[in-house]
Amino acid sequence: MSRADILQAWHDHLSLGLRRSPHTVRAYHKAAERLLTRLDIETFDAVAALPAGKLRTHLAARRADGLTNASAARELSALKGFISFAKVQAGHEVTEPPRLRGPRLKKGLPRPVSPDDAMGLAETVEALAADGWIGARDRAVLLLLYGAGMRISEALSLTGSVLPLGETLTVTGKGNKQRVVPIVPLIREALDDYVRKSPWPFGPQDPLFRGAKGGPLSQGVVQKATARARRALGLPDTATPHALRHSFATHLLGAGADLRSLQELLGHASLGSTQIYTKVDAASLLDTYRNAHPRERED
Repeated sequence: MSRADILQAWHDHLSLGLRRSPHTVRAYHKAAERLLTRLDIETFDAVAALPAGKLRTHLAARRADGLTNASAARELSALKGFISFAKVQAGHEVTEPPRLRGPRLKKGLPRPVSPDDAMGLAETVEALAADGWIGARDRAVLLLLYGAGMRISEALSLTGSVLPLGETLTVTGKGNKQRVVPIVPLIREALDDYVRKSPWPFGPQDPLFRGAKGGPLSQGVVQKATARARRALGLPDTATPHALRHSFATHLLGAGADLRSLQELLGHASLGSTQIYTKVDAASLLDTYRNAHPRERED
């Protein structure tokens, strides 16, 4: 197998297997290509056997090329996914990549995931679940966060009284403030699928989302399921349940929603909390520009 064959297999895995967005596929493909070229690697076995020291040296060279902390963190995430993929292709029993710590990033604006990645997370938590009804449950929760902009605490506090779902849902948020959120058909279908598969009853006072033993579902369980899904998809650690709410806001703003309407949908007490998304959207546009511009694709 040639280097081109390895890169093609990685590209197909990202685009066809994981259904990653075109921008992500291009960035992850380029990261793998740079690694193979710099280290003169031409087999999956060699990638799979790559020691942490060599990977660290490669990343240091990339930093010397002018890579920022954020870009270096993305490159490390891409290469970890590539090495795990290579280990599977090489037939290794242990497919974890070398343990390397990424650069320290300043805490800043929330980073949304793309629509493709948001849907990919919802589909993957379902596919990775140990039981069919649990997978349907986790998918329904994530779709509520992304499709209705709910906080995870809000979604998990719902009871059977909301069934059957209509086109809107009244949610009680922070400070016991109520708001109305839209429920699109995809969310209603996901909830219906979960309710149909669940072994537990849904009385008006019963929690809508149940844990494996029938008690109220905890945030930690959802967060762990999402972490497994994002690792399987090669997404960064920032792809959390809360990031789906950020994505809801950012994508609506990008589609033309006004700030006052967005404030109501998110349940923000002040418009100042909502205005942060104007900066987030600008940051997302800059990322898109950097990924799409011909000069940015040359290096």
